[in-house]
Amino acid sequence: MAETDYIIVGAGSAGCVLANRLSESGKHRVTLIEAGGSDRRFFVQLPLGYGKLFYDPSVNWMYQTEPDPGLNGQRDHWPRGKLLGGSSSINAMVWIRGHRADYEEWGAGNPGWGWEECLAAYKAIEDSEAGADAYRGKGGPLYISQNRKGLHWLVEDYIKACGQAGLPYNPDFNGAEQEGAGTYQMTIKHARRNSTARAFLRPAMKRENLRVITGAQVTRVIFEGKRAVGVEYLQGGQVQELRCNGEVILSGGAINSPQLLQLSGVGPGALLQGLGIGVVEANANVGEHLNDHQGINYTWRMKVPTYNDILRPWWGKLLVGMQYFLTGGGPLSKSINHGGGFFRTSADLTRPNMQLYFQAFSTLMPKAGERPLLTPDPFSGLSIGLSNCRPTSRGSIRIDSADPLVHPVITANAFSTDHDVAEMLAAVKYLRHIAAQPAFASLIADELRPGPMVQSDADLINDFRQRSGTVYHPSCTARMGRDAATSVVDAGLRVHGMQGLRVIDAAAFPNLIAGNTNAPAILMGWKGAERVLAEAR
Repeated sequence: MAETDYIIVGAGSAGCVLANRLSESGKHRVTLIEAGGSDRRFFVQLPLGYGKLFYDPSVNWMYQTEPDPGLNGQRDHWPRGKLLGGSSSINAMVWIRGHRADYEEWGAGNPGWGWEECLAAYKAIEDSEAGADAYRGKGGPLYISQNRKGLHWLVEDYIKACGQAGLPYNPDFNGAEQEGAGTYQMTIKHARRNSTARAFLRPAMKRENLRVITGAQVTRVIFEGKRAVGVEYLQGGQVQELRCNGEVILSGGAINSPQLLQLSGVGPGALLQGLGIGVVEANANVGEHLNDHQGINYTWRMKVPTYNDILRPWWGKLLVGMQYFLTGGGPLSKSINHGGGFFRTSADLTRPNMQLYFQAFSTLMPKAGERPLLTPDPFSGLSIGLSNCRPTSRGSIRIDSADPLVHPVITANAFSTDHDVAEMLAAVKYLRHIAAQPAFASLIADELRPGPMVQSDADLINDFRQRSGTVYHPSCTARMGRDAATSVVDAGLRVHGMQGLRVIDAAAFPNLIAGNTNAPAILMGWKGAERVLAEAR
């Protein structure tokens, strides 16, 4: 006997949106299953507290990649959210949709996913502080802060330096043009993180037709023939089974969703057979096409105070804590990425291919297993980071055990193409060009990392191979497409060759968008729900 109509696996950026929209009419029974627990934690809600979550196994899957030749043989740490809200509960809260051309590429092979359709969905999702216009929405469930007040004063100097370097001011990266320098919009509301758990799931949890199960890791999708009819999950050491009469929807993200497909018999046939897993549907694309943005920071010692000077000493911590609790303002009320931008490494390009992150603080000397946003370096330091927008390197997610509790093998293959190496080399040179402009140069004492001795192309390449890492945007591992020979799901996000099974999360991206991936992951949940409801019984 089916206990529910829809089972959603994973309460992350897409899963919370799905739970809200599928339960909204009251016609359907919806069950949301999450491996982690509650998001009601102080450092989750505190905007600048996310540094405490990067190595916290109570809210984080704590993934590691395989040793990566492109990163000089190093393993990269890949935090992913394991709690209500998923990675939207532990991320840096930057709201970037991506370039319109990204969505034109999505829509070229997937009807309904073009720019105009996605823009309409974004406007319905958003409750923009700036109000509605041709590009922004007002009155939607997700409040978007313009992030214009209470910024560190060095942001203005950064924007001036970018202008002097030929990168003009852009007041809205989600507006008519993406290129330029400016400040980032944020998923922050009333000085608290505005995750999908807060914006979408909490209101929905008041409905009698939505059940949320936490602390429950789904271990297998149950099939009858080619139809998904339920899931098995592990909770409190006990194996449970839940059946549905509608659909099973995987929303575990770019790592967990392909892992669960493979564990359930959907994936590369030879891999599954070698692990003793019966093949339900052979598809070599499950877990392949992994795409991720790679980032690096350049750091300077400054002649003027930065956030280091206030966040490092005990009295400073006390001061910003009082400021936050008494006024809802100060550094704790924001992400550390106050400013940023998008630029082209070549004038021949038709759209930006690199992203900037401005941070009025530095962490050259972190402790092992820590991202010390609240305890920066003991000097006036500043960092500017950058990441590639459309890397051509591809990796994979593959299980190497039939045990669902064993993490899958993550092969990132960072900088495995000449294209990615060449554009990053051009990008770090441009970063130094920005720092050399009058608005900035007069404030800099010296470059700390990589340091002035790193000048040749070979040394610059070796440096970013040594110091680069993920900016936490893995995608495309169950990608959307018409052809099962090259993709995993169709434009309706239905798994090719299967019935009653969809993947609705960042794994389904046809290709990686230019910018932070939280917004398009939420878009996946929003538009995916429309597809499910259109076919509802």
